[in-house]
Amino acid sequence: MTTPTGKTPTGTTRTGSARYEGLGKDGKGHVSTQSGVLNDNPYGFNTRFENEPGTNPEELIAAAHASCFTMALSFALAKAGFSDGTLETSAKITLDQKDGGFTITRSDLDLKAKVPGIDPEKFAEIAADAKANCPVSKVLNAEVSLTHSLTG
Repeated sequence: MTTPTGKTPTGTTRTGSARYEGLGKDGKGHVSTQSGVLNDNPYGFNTRFENEPGTNPEELIAAAHASCFTMALSFALAKAGFSDGTLETSAKITLDQKDGGFTITRSDLDLKAKVPGIDPEKFAEIAADAKANCPVSKVLNAEVSLTHSLTG
């Protein structure tokens, strides 16, 4: 894969960090990213299981998976000769209690796409390949599904 500037990414490393003060349900966490998009954003039991304001690991993985897949599909469509379109993807991460702990068991991608001039079968083939081969899909040890709708 080449970047829009024509360079091939090699050894790209991105960082994130988390701090948790207190323990268990009463603890409060903060998460930050290298880019500064997240900077001491709160997370903890209440943001993870009770929908209080803040973030949680599953929502961050969902955003990472949706954005990774969408970018992979965008590049694959461009490589196939398409130059116009809109791709909108949401991801739903499922966290299940399993074997006395918690496990991410699914990531369900839902794609709405508009790619003028593409054959629906070709689109489905390119989208399935992007789903299977985007780096976040590869790192998840969970079932990954894709539904999509294509217009004009």
